[in-house]
Amino acid sequence: MTADTLLKNTENRMQKSIEAYQRELGTIRAGVANASILDRVMVEYYGTPTALNQLASINTPEARMLMISPYDKGSLADIERAIMMSDVGITPTNDGEVIRLVIPALTKDRREELVKVVGKEQESAKVSVRNIRRDAMDEAKKLEKDSEITEDDLKRYEKDIQKLTDNATKEIDKLTAEKEDEIRNN
Repeated sequence: MTADTLLKNTENRMQKSIEAYQRELGTIRAGVANASILDRVMVEYYGTPTALNQLASINTPEARMLMISPYDKGSLADIERAIMMSDVGITPTNDGEVIRLVIPALTKDRREELVKVVGKEQESAKVSVRNIRRDAMDEAKKLEKDSEITEDDLKRYEKDIQKLTDNATKEIDKLTAEKEDEIRNN
């Protein structure tokens, strides 16, 4: 592996960690209707666990409501059961045609709990980025040890890797601040 490839791989891995963190933040309820809170809901459909968003369209007709319209009306009961068994924490309303989820307003205590959850997710994302940095630094040191790069090149690559890490950490902090603001002010 060349040092330039190492930097590119490091950057790609850090970007994937940030994207995973964004997906995780999307599943945290902030008091407003967001279809991504249903991303992890799996429905038992003809004996096969299937993602809810593959079985139905999910719309937000109002700020605090999700409306789930199944493509196959026969799967309505299965979808309702899957939502009730999931960790979404909202009781669905089934009218025979669509399922509605009314997102309750958050209490002050619940908002603070959610901010703590976001903080834990933030720390996990940062640990992931730091692990990627450690792996990249070890790989760069190995390249220097194998005489593929000079000691000066090693120092430069270590600075570049640290710069990538700092940028990824700033992006995680920015996403965290946005999510905390959304939780506290909605």
